[in-house]
Amino acid sequence: MRRRSPTAVAVQVPEFTGSAFLQQNRLRGLAAPGERCAGFSFVVTGVRYSLWAGAPAWAWAESKSSGPSHDVNAPTVSNMASFWNRPLFHRRPERGPATSAADLRSASVPVAISASHRYLPSSNNWAMVMLFGTIAALYLAREIMIPLAFALILTFVLTPVVALLQRSRIGRVPSVAVTVLVTMAVAGCVGWIIAIQLVDVAEKLPTYRQNIHAKMEALRIPTKGPLGLAVNSLKEIASELSSPAAPSPEPGPAVQNRKQRTAPSTPAPPLPVQIVQQPANGLDYLRDLVQPVLRPLALIGLVLIFTVFMLIKRFDLRHRLLRLVGLGQINIMTQALDDAAQRVSRYLLMQLLVNAGFGTLFGFGLYCIGVPNPALWGVVAGLLRIVPYVGTAIAAALPIALSLAAFDSWLPPLLVFLLFAGLELIIANFVEPWLYGANTGLSSLALLVAAVFWTVLWGPAGLILSTPLTVCVVVLGRYVPQLSFLHVLLGDEAVLGADAQIYQRLLAMDQPEAHAIVDRFLKDKPLMELYDSVLIPALSLAEQDRHKGAIDTTREEFLFLSLNEMITELSEYQLAHDSSQAEDAAAESGPADRLSARILCLPANDRADEVTAAMLAQLLEQAGHAALSLPIAHASPAELLALIEKRQDDVICISALPPYAFPPARTMCKLIRERFPKLKLVVGVWGFSGDTEKAKTRFERTQPDRLLTSLAQAVEQIQELIRPKAL
Repeated sequence: MRRRSPTAVAVQVPEFTGSAFLQQNRLRGLAAPGERCAGFSFVVTGVRYSLWAGAPAWAWAESKSSGPSHDVNAPTVSNMASFWNRPLFHRRPERGPATSAADLRSASVPVAISASHRYLPSSNNWAMVMLFGTIAALYLAREIMIPLAFALILTFVLTPVVALLQRSRIGRVPSVAVTVLVTMAVAGCVGWIIAIQLVDVAEKLPTYRQNIHAKMEALRIPTKGPLGLAVNSLKEIASELSSPAAPSPEPGPAVQNRKQRTAPSTPAPPLPVQIVQQPANGLDYLRDLVQPVLRPLALIGLVLIFTVFMLIKRFDLRHRLLRLVGLGQINIMTQALDDAAQRVSRYLLMQLLVNAGFGTLFGFGLYCIGVPNPALWGVVAGLLRIVPYVGTAIAAALPIALSLAAFDSWLPPLLVFLLFAGLELIIANFVEPWLYGANTGLSSLALLVAAVFWTVLWGPAGLILSTPLTVCVVVLGRYVPQLSFLHVLLGDEAVLGADAQIYQRLLAMDQPEAHAIVDRFLKDKPLMELYDSVLIPALSLAEQDRHKGAIDTTREEFLFLSLNEMITELSEYQLAHDSSQAEDAAAESGPADRLSARILCLPANDRADEVTAAMLAQLLEQAGHAALSLPIAHASPAELLALIEKRQDDVICISALPPYAFPPARTMCKLIRERFPKLKLVVGVWGFSGDTEKAKTRFERTQPDRLLTSLAQAVEQIQELIRPKAL
């Protein structure tokens, strides 16, 4: 079957007059000398046509209307591949992309293809590029960034002391000098005392030789008894399996053939070579002794230099940073700097208090057990807890090893282990999450991931600095929109509200988890707030996706059935304050009023409106009113008018849920107003955030008595409509 040729489309193409391209076509016989040639293949609905920029539009249209190009002079696909893959051929027309092949066939507007079009990455792509570039820079410049980060942390710690001295009318430079010198003196004294105590412990170790030998002998595997025999048997089996097989008997010497050459003799084994190093002189010994110390000393020196400079020039650094981000971002940058400073300062203060408390309790426990030098191990434990995860293990290993050497029995080491494990479990699972989570804004998983990341990036220094640096990263993600994903991933704030959680669980067809979310919400808040702030927003999300066609039929049915079951189960749920409010409302309205007035809750259009009408009827019934909710299948106009004719004092509440709430609500309101103009009519557009007075004008001449946006407001307004009837 011959393919029907599509309608000609006029395309404006820029001319290509490059010498290399013309020379190539002349060699192939595609262009005559002096002729402009710019040809390529253009594909429409799967058919390839020749497109010539130098030819007139009518010639191209005529060649296109005759079907696919088979001209000898037409360029091939291989010749035009480099031009076809250029970005200028992928630009969308200004009138929007074609949605089907019929759109392409019916196009009559010339399509301008611009050669200057460029694809620029989006802001999110730029943010990812900047993020990975920053990580690479931090890794490559770690020799400078590590002392700079330590200096920044020390600046956060020492700034309040410097500010206090400055308020005492001491200059900035003397205040910084006094603060740094006192800090160095305190650190030096603590380090000297710890070193003296460790030397004292090392001198006492020979006196524990007998206990150490006894413990090692006890840990060895016995050679006698059933266990010893079993171990010896396993050793014998392992040795037999690992020993080489017995050599096979060598065959006798074969008779040598006269024509056969004599086998070459085996070469002699190589002579062993031994490298003898020259004895180290004094300079080599001094270099080996000083080299391990020079790197830490250089790091400490850089930290002190950076710290002093930051303390003296902190205002100048802050002003330069504000100027760097731009004068238009001063407000946001000021908030970010204050937030980061407060979070890091609170974290360091909380860490100091927690570590001091841990060291005090641990040292007191060791004193009660009888471990030598309990104060030393308490101070060491408090200092080593600065290093996350690794420092705590080292702090426990040292006193446990000393207790193994100092005591004859196994009970003291066991007590030391239980003491450490108990304190660590209580502090790590209860104290630190309560203090650190509230002051740093980091989740527990973020702390663990940050520790691994910064350790891989900067080694042990990164492990020490992991939490403060991650706090700064989270603050950066909070105030920079392009990096907001960092705040979402690492922060401790709830990412999804209860409404989104319930909607997501219902989409996943996980009804038990959705009920669990509802139960947790109802522990602290009333049922009416659950409907207004959780279930109705979840229904709004479902309605938006349903109108987009993003929910399949199975999930839609499951969602509405689950919500109806949930509302039915909550029909008997009443908190103490809910029941008291219902009794107060019933006493105010009176029993005669409750019997005479009926409240009919009608859905405006679909099943979501039906669910919200059931919620309102349930709340009104709990408040002591005679409320009735009609399903959407029985809300035809004839049946509606029949119900209203029976009692003229009924209150009608039309329930509608956005995004398409006003048209069906206006239609039903018009129908009721035309038949019963004096009837009390209430329209609830749940979750509407606009001006209700302006929204009432959309109902034209059939405006309702009340236009409400929440169930709590509806219950209150309906009670006001019914109450004057009893007067």
